Amino acid sequence: MLGNFVYSNPTKLYFGDNAISFLSDELKNYGPKVMLCYGGGSIKKNGIYDDVVRILKEAGKQIIEDPGVMSNPTYEKMLAGSRLAKENKVDLILAVGGGSTIDYAKGVSVSAWCEEDPWEKYYVRMEEVDNRVIPVGSVLTMVGTGSEMNGGSVITNTEQKLKIGMVFGDNVMPKFAILNPKYTFTVPRYQMVAGIYDIFNHVCEQYFSGSDDNTSDYFSEAIMRSVIHASRIAIKNPEDYEARSNLMWCASWALNTLIGKGKSGDWEVHMIGQAMGAYTDATHGMTLAAVSLPYYRHIMPYGLAKFARFARSVWDIETSAMTEKQAAEAGLKAMESWMKEIGVVLHSSELGVTEDNIEGIADATFLLDGGYKTLSREEVIEILRESL
Repeated sequence: MLGNFVYSNPTKLYFGDNAISFLSDELKNYGPKVMLCYGGGSIKKNGIYDDVVRILKEAGKQIIEDPGVMSNPTYEKMLAGSRLAKENKVDLILAVGGGSTIDYAKGVSVSAWCEEDPWEKYYVRMEEVDNRVIPVGSVLTMVGTGSEMNGGSVITNTEQKLKIGMVFGDNVMPKFAILNPKYTFTVPRYQMVAGIYDIFNHVCEQYFSGSDDNTSDYFSEAIMRSVIHASRIAIKNPEDYEARSNLMWCASWALNTLIGKGKSGDWEVHMIGQAMGAYTDATHGMTLAAVSLPYYRHIMPYGLAKFARFARSVWDIETSAMTEKQAAEAGLKAMESWMKEIGVVLHSSELGVTEDNIEGIADATFLLDGGYKTLSREEVIEILRESL
C-alpha cells in the first residue's frame, strides 16, 4: 500500500430501526434555533416529518423551515437558504432527506456567514473555509451519495450551466447522521435504483486507479459484492429490511473516504455525469450509469490488470483460460448485465442529452488525472457520443 495519508471522520452515525430516538440526545449539544431543510414534501406523506418535528418541539427548539430543496440543488436556492440561516442566526441545520438535501445543507452551512461570493470562493477557487460554519446534522431518507458521512457538497449553477462538487474538511462534515433503513422503503423505484448505482460507481471511481497491492481495493471489492447482492433482493422486495440496511451501510462506507486511502482516485465518470446533469437536470445516479460503460471501455486498455481482477473478484468469473483483455471485457459485460437487471439508464439520450449539447457538456467537464488515462476534450466528446 503506497502513499501517505491522514484518515479522520468526525460524523457520528446512529443506525437501525430505532435510530431516530437518538436525535433528542444530539439536540442537547446545540442552541435553540434549528433550520429544518427538506425537499418536495415526501417526508410529510410518510410520517418522517412529523417524527422529527415532534422531537424538535419536545427538545424546546425553535424551528426555521427551509423546504423545497431540489434533487440537483441550485446556487440560487443555496443563497436563499444562506440568507434565511444568517437572518435567524440558526444554531444547527438539520437536513432530512437524501444526499441532495445534505449537500445543500453543507453549502448553506459554509455560505451563510461568508463575506464573499460563496460560489466563486468554494466551488470555483475551492478555497478552505475561513468563516463561521453552522453545524449540520442529518436524518437520511434515501441512500446513494454517502453525503451523510463526508464533506461533499454538489451544487448546480443554472446560469453558468455548471454542476460542481466541493469536498470540504472535517469542520463541515455532518456532526451526526440518523440512519433508519425503514425510512428508505417509500423511495420511488427509479430513485432507489439510481441510488444503488451511485453507491456502486463511487466504489468504481476509487477502485479503478493505482496498481499496487492496496488494502483499500479489497474493501472496495467487498462493498461492490454486497451492493450487487442486496440490489437484487431490493428490486424484488423494496421493503426487505436486510437488503435495504446493507445498501444504506454500503452507501456510507463507499464515500466516507476510507476506501480511497492510498488511492489516487479517478472520478472522471462523476465529472462527465455532473456536467450532463447541469444541462439536463437528470437524476445524478442515472447520469453516472449512462456514461460509465463507454468510459470504462475507453480506459480499460490502460488499466487492464485491474479490470481483469474486477471480473474475478467482483463477478466470480473464471478467467484462467482467458487472456487479460478477455477477462477485463467479461467483467464489464457482467456489469452491463447487472445494470440492465436492476433497471438503470444506459443511454444518455434517455436523460435528454442530444448531439447538439454534447460539446457544451464536454466544455463543462473537468479533466482529472487520477485514473488510468487523462482524457482530452475530444475523448470526452467521443464517450458522450457513444453514450447516446
